[in-house]
Amino acid sequence: MDMVTTKYIGKKPKLENPILIEGLPGIGNVGKLAVEHLIDKINAVKFAEIYSRDFPPQVFINTDGTVKLVNNEFYYWKSKKKNQRDLILLTGDYQGLSSQGQYDLVEEILNISEKLGCKEMYTLGGYGLGHELEEPKVLCATTDKKLVNTMKKHGAVFKKNEPGGGIVGASGLLLGLGKLRGFQGTCFMGETPGYLVDPKSAKAVLKILMKVTNVEVSLSALEKKAKEIENIAHQLREIESMPKDKAEELKYIG
Repeated sequence: MDMVTTKYIGKKPKLENPILIEGLPGIGNVGKLAVEHLIDKINAVKFAEIYSRDFPPQVFINTDGTVKLVNNEFYYWKSKKKNQRDLILLTGDYQGLSSQGQYDLVEEILNISEKLGCKEMYTLGGYGLGHELEEPKVLCATTDKKLVNTMKKHGAVFKKNEPGGGIVGASGLLLGLGKLRGFQGTCFMGETPGYLVDPKSAKAVLKILMKVTNVEVSLSALEKKAKEIENIAHQLREIESMPKDKAEELKYIG
């Protein structure tokens, strides 16, 4: 197998001026949750799988007992209304484990998207704060100054006064390498504590993404997951606040 291998499923889709939306695993799994929710709700169709030698040496066991080699997956969706655009959606099991692996993977993602006529993208991720928050903001970075005011109008936040900073991983690298190829890109990062899967942050990101793409989906499933995660976090905080001997006892309760 090559460093990065793409396997197409059926015929390659014919799309008109599509937008790439990326959501791979990361902080709070915010981007992955958001894109997978969108894929499910709009009934997007899988058309390709990407395999990389830089992914962990692992297979997942399916419910029927068969195995699945870890990968990234491409989906597409054809627009239904005049104010919408065709979508290419990317999610997956892992990002590359090394810098070289990340670059190779992102170059392949851009190659595939470019061949399908794509020149615009939205990358989704989490912005780790390390503490709980009631209403997560969605931070934003773009490849073009002209996009800043547009994204602000949709509710995104730009932290211009903070020195340094960066976007690590595929969400940032897609913007950087994409810009060199003439892609226009925006990254939405939902604020998140960062230590648990965060459906609340994914919901906040999707609310803005729906505005910029004019694709509306129900967010009730994410709201339900968010409540479940809040209950888990509450239980963990209770255990942490207990005397050490009581907390140790709970470890042995099935």
